[in-house]
Amino acid sequence: MKILVTGGAGYIGSVVTELLLEAGHEVEILDNLSTGHRGALDGRAPFHETDLLDTDSISAVLGAGFDAVCHFAAFSQVGESVCDPLKYYRNNVAGAVSLVSAMKSAGTRSILFSSTAAVYGEPELTPIEEDARLRPVNPYGNTKLAIERMLDDCGKAWGLRALSLRYFNAAGATELHGEDHRPETHLIPLVLDAAARRRGGLVVYGDDYPTPDGTCIRDYIHVKDLASAHVLGLERLADGVTGALNLGNGTGFSVLEVIEAAARVTGRDVPHRVGERRPGDPAVLVAASGKAERILGWRRLYPDIETIIEDAHRWRERFPQGYVRER
Repeated sequence: MKILVTGGAGYIGSVVTELLLEAGHEVEILDNLSTGHRGALDGRAPFHETDLLDTDSISAVLGAGFDAVCHFAAFSQVGESVCDPLKYYRNNVAGAVSLVSAMKSAGTRSILFSSTAAVYGEPELTPIEEDARLRPVNPYGNTKLAIERMLDDCGKAWGLRALSLRYFNAAGATELHGEDHRPETHLIPLVLDAAARRRGGLVVYGDDYPTPDGTCIRDYIHVKDLASAHVLGLERLADGVTGALNLGNGTGFSVLEVIEAAARVTGRDVPHRVGERRPGDPAVLVAASGKAERILGWRRLYPDIETIIEDAHRWRERFPQGYVRER
């Protein structure tokens, strides 16, 4: 298949591009490099540096003919979305409208959408099933849910085939691509940076939750497992599979378990202190991914937290400053 990957200079987009190319697909990348990295681009894939809000440019790219779009391009900082919701609605929602409009004009009828567990908000039950109540608690989650609903409406109106994959916590790395957010807010890279003394001590936000060690439990999925689900998802999209699927590890790890695993992997202690709880942090967030396993034929190959951390650590040691910022 010929596939356009939006946001292919980002963390997950770059890994999905890598796996799609390895699977024999023809891939092109579209990114405005506002948060992505030129160093993350795969040289085997033609690159279009443009913005999703430029519908004419997107239409020109899609006019070359594509079988499907993998859509990753979005802002994803929850805290920033609370402070500046218009930035998120303009980029995420308006950008998706522009992209899908260009797809319709070009006759591209399949899209694999990078969604998020944030569409669930604070769940009533865990593990979280796809039919759980959708009630985001921040603008970031609201924008992702708005896009899911727009894709569904377009499917009913003119036959767009859309599969939304709801991620939990992507982590880990391949040999070529790893996690380099600026600013970094994800736990595993923060823990590794604390262990390497690239940053000050880590703050553990609360140790009095109703969990075995008192710290929050989250679902960490290896980015290679996440990416493999996209390869399978594109194949199933071609068969007419649509809707929404969770992608998670199937088990959860507490903040202290992640810290202890990182200490074992790196051979270094991880300086940390306990701080106050953050408002709105649920005690446990774990996905039920059985539906993705059944529908996609997907299997996780790297579920162990030490494997996830070891791969992230190996990439970070190879690229201690992350990707070089080039424009």
